[in-house]
Amino acid sequence: MFDYLIVGSGLYGAVFAYLAKQNGKKCLVIEKRPHLGGNIFCEDIDGIHVHKYGAHIFHTSNKKVWDFVGRFAEFNRYTNSPVANFHGKLFSLPFNMNTFYQMWGVTTPAQAMRKIEEQKRAIGITNPRNLEEQAISLVGRDIYETLIKEYTEKQWGRKCSELPAFIIKRLPVRLTFDNNYFDDAYQGIPVGGYNRIVEGLLEGIETKTDADFFADCKKWEASADRVVFTGRIDEFYGYRFGRLAYRTVRFETEELAVQNFQGNAVVNYTSHDEPYTRIIEHKHFEPESPSYPQDKTVISREYSAEWNDGTEPFYPVNDGKNAELYGKYKVLADAESNVIFGGRLAEYRYYDMDDVIGRAMSDAEKEFGKFE
Repeated sequence: MFDYLIVGSGLYGAVFAYLAKQNGKKCLVIEKRPHLGGNIFCEDIDGIHVHKYGAHIFHTSNKKVWDFVGRFAEFNRYTNSPVANFHGKLFSLPFNMNTFYQMWGVTTPAQAMRKIEEQKRAIGITNPRNLEEQAISLVGRDIYETLIKEYTEKQWGRKCSELPAFIIKRLPVRLTFDNNYFDDAYQGIPVGGYNRIVEGLLEGIETKTDADFFADCKKWEASADRVVFTGRIDEFYGYRFGRLAYRTVRFETEELAVQNFQGNAVVNYTSHDEPYTRIIEHKHFEPESPSYPQDKTVISREYSAEWNDGTEPFYPVNDGKNAELYGKYKVLADAESNVIFGGRLAEYRYYDMDDVIGRAMSDAEKEFGKFE
């Protein structure tokens, strides 16, 4: 009945389905959740667009990707400028001159660099071997112990000295008074929420929610010539070599009878004193929205934990053991002639939204040729 069965309606699946349809292909998209959109799904709570699976801030320097998503929604001018709370004291993120002033009272880039170099030399780091050493080499011991160490250990459930250095290598560190977390040329939140993008991508395409591919693989595979799979690659192969590890996030969402709870969309809690890693206040993603209520707000506390069956896998655990295990599954995937594996679960890697869209566009071009 279909040219492509697409398992999963997140960004990779939805973008691939859209491009397949543009090329005259008939697609069926199935989604095991009761809604479409994967982790970018927004839930409406009293008119507020709530990022149900955590904060999603779109940012990219890829103009092709930016122009593509612009077909489906207008973007506002939201700038991601998180705040860190450590025992009630607030610090600017990403690490910049505001942070250095708040931490040390320094007012010039030269003073900040001297402070960082002093703390780096004090422990003799020349070639960082783990996340702890990498962080101290970037921002010094004070900032590491205040804003990185306990937050990271809550997030990953492991000591920083046991985590690989590359996890934090892309950490923004600036010697300017710039609180914009991202360096990308384009940034914003789709006006009206991410559901508008998903709806635009999947318009005119047959979809089924509450549909578990693994409940009847043979039936679903028989419905199409080719399969695009965006779920967990180890599950696809019946855990033949063992299970890959993930971190999950639990969200505790609460409606409050106040206009403004924390004054910012994202506040990280960097101490072990709070069990959650951060609090999201969803109104601040679209502050220009005229329909948002003035007498209430919605917040979400985020709790990081080890993934297990019954929870959603969010972040691959990028250590040597899991990389080796994924490599075995990738050999099987590369040998498949009728299955395309795409997205963070199928490729066992963390993707920003623009990267996963770019990946889906690239894979679609391999299937259908160049497109405008």
